[in-house]
Amino acid sequence: MSDSLQGGAELAHGAAAEFREVFGRIKAEVGRVMVGQDDVVDGVLTALLAGGHVLLEGVPGLGKTMLVSSLGRAVDLSFSRIQFTPDMMPADVRGTSVLVEGEGGGHELQFEEGPIVAHLVLADEINRATPKTQSALLEAMQERQVTVGKRTIVLEEPFCVMATQNPVEQEGTYPLPEAQLDRFLFKLIVGYPREDEYGAILDRTTGDVQVELQNVSSAAEVRKLRHTARQVPVPEHARTFAVRLVMATQPGSDYAPGIVNQFVTLGSSPRGAQALLLGAKVRALLAGRFAVACEDIRAVAPAVLRHRVLLGFQARAEGVTADSVVDEVLKTVQAPQEAAR
Repeated sequence: MSDSLQGGAELAHGAAAEFREVFGRIKAEVGRVMVGQDDVVDGVLTALLAGGHVLLEGVPGLGKTMLVSSLGRAVDLSFSRIQFTPDMMPADVRGTSVLVEGEGGGHELQFEEGPIVAHLVLADEINRATPKTQSALLEAMQERQVTVGKRTIVLEEPFCVMATQNPVEQEGTYPLPEAQLDRFLFKLIVGYPREDEYGAILDRTTGDVQVELQNVSSAAEVRKLRHTARQVPVPEHARTFAVRLVMATQPGSDYAPGIVNQFVTLGSSPRGAQALLLGAKVRALLAGRFAVACEDIRAVAPAVLRHRVLLGFQARAEGVTADSVVDEVLKTVQAPQEAAR
């Protein structure tokens, strides 16, 4: 066995068990409020422990905001919620200097941190803010810091932005630019509940009993699990598969299928490959594997790539969606065979 896979085996027998236990503990606590949506909950937790941000898309009333706020209560993290509106300014996100009265009766400027300075930030209805305000998140999401004038605030880890948006409402909304979308590790689609889930939803939301969530994890534990996830090795054949999937979304590449060359204007950047490996590392740990497998990469590919594929007008006219493009890419790109040991 290679040194990297041997390290993965040692990891799986130790820290991986703790990783799975904490993941299950947090999910169970969030599940006391959330009904169903297992794939979405798994995706949100995977992104948190992989060190990435999440964009949740779904019509109103499906529990997107409740999911993120519940996660903030289940894990002992500083939590803030930003309700985006068209009249919101960047200073409302980053913070600004305000004039306050000093002890001697005079006045002085004092900087007040904005809601972006927190461990877990819920950016609710992010596409309702103007591009100028949306861009206030870019530096924080990529650099883990906020610059206001000559002041730079380093954001404490773990830092995670979880944003929500409505996919159908157009009036008064501003679609996120590609540079902003690329900062999200995952884009998760929140669908309607099943018929057998409505009973539990109604019982929890129309009854007299209020569920009080408990802190079942901490910021220090999340930082530790993020470090554990980073240690999972990636064999060469899995890395190659991730690279080819990303290249297959790029028009004109050697791996691009016909649907990409015909309908896609821009494909995934290298951040897509990074996101594939980070998400796959968490999934490998949860499955008890010693290293990332191609099936782990394939499983996280839709959430990683759907928002990194920019479709042209012809695609919209013919009803081609980003998900259908990603599905075709996954069918076309074959996983390389694992090298013989």
